[in-house]
Amino acid sequence: MLFSRREFLGGLAAAGALSALPQASFAMNLDNAVLASCPFRLSVIDDEISQDFDHVCSVAANDFGLHWIELRSMWNKNVTDLDTNQLAEANRILKKYSLRVTDVASPLFKVDWPGAPRKDGQQRDQFHATTDASQQDALIHHCIELTRVFSTDRVRCFDFWRLDDQAPYREAINDKLRQAAEICAKSKVVLLLENEMSCNTATGEEAAALLKAIPNKNFMLNWDPGNAGTFPGATPFPNGYDLLPKDRIGHCHAKNVTRKPGGKYEWQPVGTGVVDWVGQLRALRKDGYHYAVSLETHWRGAGTPEASSRISMADLKKALTESGAAC
Repeated sequence: MLFSRREFLGGLAAAGALSALPQASFAMNLDNAVLASCPFRLSVIDDEISQDFDHVCSVAANDFGLHWIELRSMWNKNVTDLDTNQLAEANRILKKYSLRVTDVASPLFKVDWPGAPRKDGQQRDQFHATTDASQQDALIHHCIELTRVFSTDRVRCFDFWRLDDQAPYREAINDKLRQAAEICAKSKVVLLLENEMSCNTATGEEAAALLKAIPNKNFMLNWDPGNAGTFPGATPFPNGYDLLPKDRIGHCHAKNVTRKPGGKYEWQPVGTGVVDWVGQLRALRKDGYHYAVSLETHWRGAGTPEASSRISMADLKKALTESGAAC
């Protein structure tokens, strides 16, 4: 559901949620005590645990010991489809558990590029999103409003479902992303492009090329080594990572993957797979990265999302410790 700006803000006021809006800067700095022990905003994507948002926040804060959380879907609705009462309730729960929001993990541009042929056999995971290609311009503005609701300065996006041949469309896709970044910049919002295996920027090599083509400083990468690792022969770290401009990485997803014959892959807990997470975290720390490292488990080998996320979070914390960053 998309609202007009007047409807959206008016509804929030009625729901008593406007107190959540930041009063000055969108810059999000960790508390000194947290920063001293952990250089990153250690986080988890909420729906990787459950659709029960209160329970998710309890696990994140009380069991995982987190100060940050990434919002994608809750109560079986994408964050961009929550009504004003649900947004107010989400903020109440966040305050209850003293959690801050890393970013709005929106499905922006996770749709077909208009007029382009679909890639056969492509997996399409929308995480309860309901918007289509015709609604993406409105979705940009809605996501910007959500950054105010949740006191963050970051919105996640993609670059459309992957095409067999990007060449005829790549320049137009880049123009669209550039325009979106310019819209976000007017509101001091960072637009985070996630490298995604089912979209047109998937690997470190492709991400480096995209960042070069779109030099806007508020257009940054949501670096996901696990997604990059799904491609046969790809080495997300160090090869893919080494190509990236380090000052353009604005978010990081943590998960792991193993590759199977025929181009297939399987998600794994953070401690198992093609991604060297100890090395990756050590390099991020060395390169001065200080934004989110957010667990996006995907693996379900422990039977449930929550049980699997508990194992992967333990793996991630172990990798952090081995990398020299105790979180």
